[in-house]
Amino acid sequence: MRESMQFDVIIVGAGPAGLSAAIRLAQLNQHLSICVLEKGAEVGAPILSGAVIEPRALQELIPDWQQKNAPLYTPVTEDQFLYLTEKKSYRLPTPPQMQNQGNYIISLSQFCRWLASQAESLGVNIFPSFAATAILYDDQNNVIGVTTGDKGVDRQGNPTPRFQPGLDLFAKQTFFAEGCRGSLTQTLFKHYDLRQQCNPQTYGLGIKELWEIPEEHHQTGHVIHSIGWPLDHRTYGGSFLYYFDKKYLAIGFVVGLDYSNPYLNPYEEFQRFKTHDAIRPHLEKAKRISYGARALNEGGYQSIPQLTFPGGLLIGCAAGFLNVPKIKGIHTAMKSGMLAAESIIGLLENTTQKECKAYATNIYKSWIADELYRARNIRPAMNWGTWPGLLYAALDTYVFRGKAPWTLRNHADNLQLKYADTCSMIEYPKHDNKITFDLMSSVFLTNSIHEENQPCHLKLLDPHVPIDINLRYYASPEQRYCPAGVYEIIYDEKNMPRLHIHAANCIQCKACDIKDPTQNIVWVPPEGGSGPQYTLM
Repeated sequence: MRESMQFDVIIVGAGPAGLSAAIRLAQLNQHLSICVLEKGAEVGAPILSGAVIEPRALQELIPDWQQKNAPLYTPVTEDQFLYLTEKKSYRLPTPPQMQNQGNYIISLSQFCRWLASQAESLGVNIFPSFAATAILYDDQNNVIGVTTGDKGVDRQGNPTPRFQPGLDLFAKQTFFAEGCRGSLTQTLFKHYDLRQQCNPQTYGLGIKELWEIPEEHHQTGHVIHSIGWPLDHRTYGGSFLYYFDKKYLAIGFVVGLDYSNPYLNPYEEFQRFKTHDAIRPHLEKAKRISYGARALNEGGYQSIPQLTFPGGLLIGCAAGFLNVPKIKGIHTAMKSGMLAAESIIGLLENTTQKECKAYATNIYKSWIADELYRARNIRPAMNWGTWPGLLYAALDTYVFRGKAPWTLRNHADNLQLKYADTCSMIEYPKHDNKITFDLMSSVFLTNSIHEENQPCHLKLLDPHVPIDINLRYYASPEQRYCPAGVYEIIYDEKNMPRLHIHAANCIQCKACDIKDPTQNIVWVPPEGGSGPQYTLM
């Protein structure tokens, strides 16, 4: 039998948006019953970002954050912006959006654990290891809560000796704060047609490593971004290097998932990037200690969906509030959660009104909308190529100041791949296991937990598509765009191919759910508590 629980508000996702919403709700009304669900084994476990935080929203939410020892220990001291060719690097003026005076380099997983402690001190209930797997509706088509997944189910869907049924959780309002490409958020888009009035969402895949640096070589507070090599001028992407605390270097690479060559491998592009003469010296006396990957929203202002529906609303990266030119979304995610809480507080006592339309109004009156509107054309302009995109970005920034009388359109990433026979194969260098590493040794560093006997959480809508379409026309790009080695084409004794899914390798980046050409792969949450266990990512 499934048990049920009743709350005033359920928040799906314990990232910066969800936790900020919970804190603000509790600040506004200490008597509210608030439930935050986290699919990871603990708060912060599946969270990954660069990350540099702009503390604007934090200051609004918790003005005494410094006295409460928020883990913002490393103020940015210097910005560098590089253009790389294969052999050389050129320092360019740092764009205004990427200047980080007053910002801090942080571990987002560490920051979320601190936010969770602040929420719990206000009486918020946080349930880690509970994956929300379905949305509950009433007979008037209102969202009335969510269902959490069963635990202890084998591959065939049968209960094992450790079986625990999921819960039916009911609420007056449900906030969806699942982050980029959330599984329940995707179903809401279809159920309520929330994307009818906006452009397609576009994405990047961010791949990150954490290195430990000897203190005498550490450049605390130093921030470096680059564009150019190893990507060609038609492929959007770039890198980051963030020195934080007194011994860590966060280094990462982002590849726009609208790339066209199916032979491109984002993981290998990152490994190749680290060999550049401008980058390698940062790593030669260091030790790699962690690895991870995550998709990020790049659509911006014109890709924001309808934000509300009867019984609930979207916050944070579930709605797509990342500012791409700034390479920041923590502050906008937090602010959206705060605005959601402030907008909904009066509605909780109203038994007739189910949709909080004031939330969208408040978002579009806030600095979130102003910030995203001014940045809206810079990412789409990069589709013209690196140099035309940079020239347009300068024009948009310095002449139009983000208020050009037009808005450039976005396009769906999965439709951009060309047929493999029209593209050149890419030969990547061998790994030296000092600066560059094979994929499986990297996946090991994610510390992933995954019960092997659970049902596969990577669903194929049509089992024939991976061979009949992906292999035939695109040379099985899922073998390359996945940064965890989940997908592999295997040939049987008759030399017949089939797709094998190594589900236990999955680090929940969502690239497959985004980039699959026919959208045949659907990511759903595995058993609660499964997935990567990040501590400082």
